Amino acid sequence: MTKLNVIKVGGAVVEEPESLQQLLKAFAGLEGLKVLVHGGGRRATKVAASLGIESKMIEGRRVTDEDMLQVVTMVYGGLVNKNVVAKLQALGVNALGLTGADLGYMLSAKRPLKKVKFADGSVQDVDYGYVGDVKAVDSDILADLIAKGVVPVLAPLTHDGNGNLLNTNADTIASEAAKALAKHFDVTLTFCFEKKGVLSNPDDDESVISRITREDFEKYKADGTIAGGMIPKLDNAFDAIDKGVRKVVITKADELGKSEGTTIE
Repeated sequence: MTKLNVIKVGGAVVEEPESLQQLLKAFAGLEGLKVLVHGGGRRATKVAASLGIESKMIEGRRVTDEDMLQVVTMVYGGLVNKNVVAKLQALGVNALGLTGADLGYMLSAKRPLKKVKFADGSVQDVDYGYVGDVKAVDSDILADLIAKGVVPVLAPLTHDGNGNLLNTNADTIASEAAKALAKHFDVTLTFCFEKKGVLSNPDDDESVISRITREDFEKYKADGTIAGGMIPKLDNAFDAIDKGVRKVVITKADELGKSEGTTIE
C-alpha cells in the first residue's frame, strides 16, 4: 500500500509565526502523500477574550456554548485553517482546508452529559455544550482527494448531519482520520507537541523513550513513569494501531522529518 503521513500539530505551534513557518517547511519537505491536522485553542481563547466572551475549561477540556461555538468556528475553520493553507500554497503544497462538514467527511454526535471526577474527589455531571464525538468518517472522499494530489488540512470542527457544527478535539480528528484512511494507505500518524517525545523523566527533555509497546505502556503506567495527560494520548495511539494504523509517532514540532521521537507500535 502507498504510504501516507497524517501529521497533527497543536495550537501553540500554529500561533507563533516562526514556529508555524518552520513546521510547515518541514511538512512541505515530507516525501509522499500527507494530511495536516491543526489545533488552535489558544488563539480561540484570545479572540474570545477580545470579544468579551469567557472561556470555560473543565479538567482541561473546553466548554463550548453558543457564543464560543461561533468563536471556534471563526478561528479554527477560518483564521487558523486558511492561514495554514495559504502558507502551504506558498511552499508549493496543494492544500485544501476542510472542516468535518465539508464534503461531509466527518460526522459527530453532540456529547451527552459526562460524569467528571474533580481534583477534590467530587463527581459531577458536566455539559460540555456543542462538542462532538466522532461517529463516522468518509475515508473514500478523503482518499480520492489525496490520490489526486490534494493535501487536506483538517480543522477541529465536525458536523452532526442536521446543520450544526461541533467543536471536536484535534487529536481526535487526527486519530479518527488516520484510522479511517488505514484501509486505503499505509498510515503513519504523528503527534507534534512541545516535547521531543514521551519522557522517562519529565524534568529532563532529553530522556526520550524511543519506542513503547503496549507491554511497556502498562509497566510505565504502573510505576508512574507515564502519568497525567500522556496516558489518554497513548491510549489513543494504541487504539489507532489496533484499528490499522501502522505506526504512531510522538515528537516535537521542530523535530518533524529529523528524528522520530517516541514510536508507538
